[in-house]
Amino acid sequence: MGALTSEPKTTDEGTLVIDDTTGIAGQEVPISAIWKAAFADAKIAQVAPSRGDNANSGDARHPGTLVPNLAQQQYFLEAAVKVALPHFAKSGKPFVMVFWSRDPDGTQHNQGDSFHSVDPGINGPTSFAAIRNADGALDLIEATLKRLKLYENTNIIVAADHGFSTIQKTGTDSPSAAAPYKDVQSGELPVGFLAIDLYTALRSADSHLKLFDPDAACREIDWMKGAHPARGNGLIGKDADHPEVVVAANGGSDLIYLPAEAPLWQRSAQAPADKRSAEQRRSDRVIATRIVDSLLKHDYVSGIFINADRFGPMPGALSLSDIGLAGRAVTPHPDIVVNFASKVIPGCKLGASLCTEEVADTALVEGQGMHGSFSRADTWNFMAARGPDFKSGFVDELPSSNADIGMTIVQLLGLAIPSHGSLKGRVLSEALREGSAEVPLLSVPPPLESKPALNGLKTVLKTQVLGDQTYLDAAGFMGRTVGLDGK
Repeated sequence: MGALTSEPKTTDEGTLVIDDTTGIAGQEVPISAIWKAAFADAKIAQVAPSRGDNANSGDARHPGTLVPNLAQQQYFLEAAVKVALPHFAKSGKPFVMVFWSRDPDGTQHNQGDSFHSVDPGINGPTSFAAIRNADGALDLIEATLKRLKLYENTNIIVAADHGFSTIQKTGTDSPSAAAPYKDVQSGELPVGFLAIDLYTALRSADSHLKLFDPDAACREIDWMKGAHPARGNGLIGKDADHPEVVVAANGGSDLIYLPAEAPLWQRSAQAPADKRSAEQRRSDRVIATRIVDSLLKHDYVSGIFINADRFGPMPGALSLSDIGLAGRAVTPHPDIVVNFASKVIPGCKLGASLCTEEVADTALVEGQGMHGSFSRADTWNFMAARGPDFKSGFVDELPSSNADIGMTIVQLLGLAIPSHGSLKGRVLSEALREGSAEVPLLSVPPPLESKPALNGLKTVLKTQVLGDQTYLDAAGFMGRTVGLDGK
């Protein structure tokens, strides 16, 4: 978080990492004596400032922040332009510097310009001030490179990690929105609404089920009395130590896990389907079917993806493998991914990708910012580059992803990094001066569609294919996800 700099470890300076924890004993990444001396010479404190009021996310009764992340960003900038870059210029050696800017992301999440209103949402004055804050940081870094005579032989790459949407929490059919909560505006969805709604649906088949909050000492939640999960996560089962369903809140989407024999936190991955008995597989499918049937009834849901290897295909849902979530990672794999609905904000003139509102499972309130859905507003992001290795004035019309940025940097650095799977991205050779003249053939296949559910809903996935790379553009139910309007 902030300035991270490194150079070949032929010197004893080592890698320098400056973030929120710098100077906090027991939490910081250690800084060598040489770097500490450089900070002292530049008269820069060795304790990072907090975000101050920028960290204020507000609540249902009080708006969030009205200021961007100024003080902390300035500290990171001074570390970059007064310590790191001058040191690299003096050394005369190749270097890499990563500057991670919390703005505009942090400010758009927390901004209080649009308290319980989707207008102006993430496009209010505080958000624009955060964008100016990030622009100013880039401007100062470029000016410093020019002053140090490094500009002409330094590549600069700018990339966002996601798009952004405005949170919408009203006007849904969720039973959870009907309960009176002390910390939720009347009529709005509480954080943890999906866990509550799933618990309600599953309990109709098994009255012994309970809902527990893993972020509050696993206490039982009585949502009818105004309680809800503290952070959106929920455990559904007869006891908290052996949940039958685990809901992990994720903003514009939620992840659902169905633990096998061992508790979720004791397993490295789901038991392979062929290793489980026929009775176990039938039991797995029964509860998964109940969950999917429940999800299909809610208007805040737009698209469902399931572990088809474990449960088999289900009407209304696509497979996790269709979106690259059925790999070999040792961390537990979700069994069901739920995408939440999104739509364009009426009257907003900045374009759909900047004017989207989405249902989000978060403690933030309506009008603040979130991402994580499969809308085009969240999957579209900004990328730009300049420098000796990049073409000048070139607009890349081909699809690209954050994985491609990483692979392009790897090539520019001349590194050889082995791949353990196929989701590794590609080199953006069309944007490089010395890139390949041959560009892979781009195709836009027809949207992938699930079989329709009984109510006619189908999960639809729009993609682009370039060579052996598939890019996921938007997914959900037609008419409920921005980017799936039939056009």
